[in-house]
Amino acid sequence: MRTRVTELLGIEYPIIQGGMAWVATHELASAVSNAGGLGIIGAGGAPASWVREQIQAAKRETDKPFGVNLMLMNPEADAIAQVLAEEQVKVVTTGAGNPAQYMEMWKKAGIKVIPVVASVALAKLMERGGADAVVAEGTESGGHIGAATTMTLVPLVADAVEIPVIAAGGIADGRGFAAAFMLGAEAVQMGTRFVVANESIVHENYKERVVKAKDIDSEVTGRSTGHPIRVLRNKMTREYLKMEQEGATLEELENLTLGALRKAVVEGDVVNGSVMAGQSAALVKKQESCAEIIADVMDTAAKLMHI
Repeated sequence: MRTRVTELLGIEYPIIQGGMAWVATHELASAVSNAGGLGIIGAGGAPASWVREQIQAAKRETDKPFGVNLMLMNPEADAIAQVLAEEQVKVVTTGAGNPAQYMEMWKKAGIKVIPVVASVALAKLMERGGADAVVAEGTESGGHIGAATTMTLVPLVADAVEIPVIAAGGIADGRGFAAAFMLGAEAVQMGTRFVVANESIVHENYKERVVKAKDIDSEVTGRSTGHPIRVLRNKMTREYLKMEQEGATLEELENLTLGALRKAVVEGDVVNGSVMAGQSAALVKKQESCAEIIADVMDTAAKLMHI
């Protein structure tokens, strides 16, 4: 299936894997790229040295394009931005801020820059700044979220910018893929469905929790702090929400969640850890390989879109 996004990135299918911290390692990224999508390594809060190692490992595992997601709040963002240019990764997606200061360096290195946006204003700003495309991510997504839903954000952004729009948030199957294209997207980004991929290094407990998730299991913590995060409900979220209601300070709340994502992803503590997942978790029914996930999405979408 050809779209402006597949042409831009040199990929077979317009499916991009979300750059999830702790989850999106070289193993997952290279598997998605080998299956015809665009794999992404999630830098999260990791140091620049780790990011370089991940990129080099992915290069050994695939000769297809892959990218890196840079969280601009990362204390080593400057160093990581430099590594991305030196390693000449094909694509950079960015979150939590404006990548303007790195744009010239990345462009010189031949990197395609695709910021994740949660508003029309930010999408327009990114286009003016030279972004090649934007990911319009709705509030249904896992992890850090904005306020607008995918259903409204995607068409609003598609109307506002000339560059291609990639839809994200709540998309886990061919129905979501087809719907995103009807809304004006030219590719989709999926995170939660890839969490349970066979090639994902996520702890088995975490994968099982996603597969067993029901529609009512999605919870948002941190609304009072201005940094809302979507996770699957557990003991930690109950405690967090209780503390929020009681007016806990930001410091007290941060102490509760310190290292919580690593605890869930690496150690498999899905009771006290932060099990980040989108509302689409309830649509994820089984563990499969990245190739099977992409084939399933594209087969269903092809039938619905008559392509």
